Amino acid sequence: MRIQRVVPLLALACLPGAFFSCRDKAAASGNATAKKDSAAMSCGTPHSRVGAMLQSGKTAAVQLSNLDYTIPVADTARWPAKPWPKGMVWVAGGTYTMGGVGKFARPDELPLHQVTVDGFWIDQTEVTNAAFTQFVAATHYITEAEKKPSWEELKKQVPPNTPEPDEATLVPGALVFTQTAQAVDLHDYSQWWRYVPGASWKHPEGAGAAAPAANHPVVQVCWYDAAAYAKWAGKSLPTEAQWEYAARGGLSGKEYSWGDDAPADTQHDKANIWQGQFPATNTQQDGYVLTAPVAAYAPNGYGLYDMMGNVWEWCADWYRPDTYQTEKAAGALHNPQGPDKSYDPEEPYAAKRVVRGGSFLCNASYCASYRPAARMKTSPDSGENHTGFRCVMTDAQWRRAQKLLAAR
Repeated sequence: MRIQRVVPLLALACLPGAFFSCRDKAAASGNATAKKDSAAMSCGTPHSRVGAMLQSGKTAAVQLSNLDYTIPVADTARWPAKPWPKGMVWVAGGTYTMGGVGKFARPDELPLHQVTVDGFWIDQTEVTNAAFTQFVAATHYITEAEKKPSWEELKKQVPPNTPEPDEATLVPGALVFTQTAQAVDLHDYSQWWRYVPGASWKHPEGAGAAAPAANHPVVQVCWYDAAAYAKWAGKSLPTEAQWEYAARGGLSGKEYSWGDDAPADTQHDKANIWQGQFPATNTQQDGYVLTAPVAAYAPNGYGLYDMMGNVWEWCADWYRPDTYQTEKAAGALHNPQGPDKSYDPEEPYAAKRVVRGGSFLCNASYCASYRPAARMKTSPDSGENHTGFRCVMTDAQWRRAQKLLAAR
């Protein structure tokens, strides 16, 4: 499949039948601020599969359910009575200020607003390849990236009268990051993203690439795949409110999950992010170019690993840039579930789900999304090699899950 350029669907909406890149759109606007915001909001990914196709204290040890070692977790004094779910951490409920903090805060992270969440269990790490393999073996599940795309479904995400792509391009595959040979215009993400036939969770970089390590986060899973895994496990995908509360690790008003000190290229102890000049040079100061093994970095205050960096994580919520404005106007919020439907002005015909946490591609010069408040959006049928997930469940769900697991 030949991919020449990834087209934002908004461009197709503005110019039916024309190919209009992110770079072209920014140049046409002549607005430097708009160009900077566009790059930050894209965070280096086309956000949709069809977009690519059209163009081409007290310490306890918890045994992780899919790994062969134990890792310490935070204070367990406020945890529910045992037994506890393997590989999960209890986050006691509370009220916090949700939204962007610091110089990197973007418009869709504002305004700041008060949110209350009930206590919940959350996976201590991102779901690994080993865990996803167990799921597939038990259910024979086939991910979206492994299926032939349907134009009947894809065309719902694009403007009316968008030409149908060549049938030869509608093949199973997913979006793959490719490092560039030199510095490039950061407003044209088609220079480092490709739709690769055969790419899937089994081979994230393509059919001929090496299989991923068992203890790395599973990637190339779309929202539907993540939701299917969560249902099988008796869990759910976290809401944005749950995810951000957990990511903050008990800290209030801090820019990062570890405090206010920004990560630097010379550091390798905070998160797996891009070190060097994105997307051409990665110094590999931390030893990783793509994903890192889960729990390779220090946990946050709740004992959760990789809430920042490594891979983006799917949330349950639909994406809208004005969600926080609506929530602020609503007043006190208790366990908010997000909007009823999605709207993304950059691709108005494509519904989007929220992803959180940033990835190994995030860099201060580009998107700086390794922050608890950072929000991004991706179409729910799109798999990418920098996107994975983790799950949550209430204590009531856990007690029910015990019965289901005992019956298997």
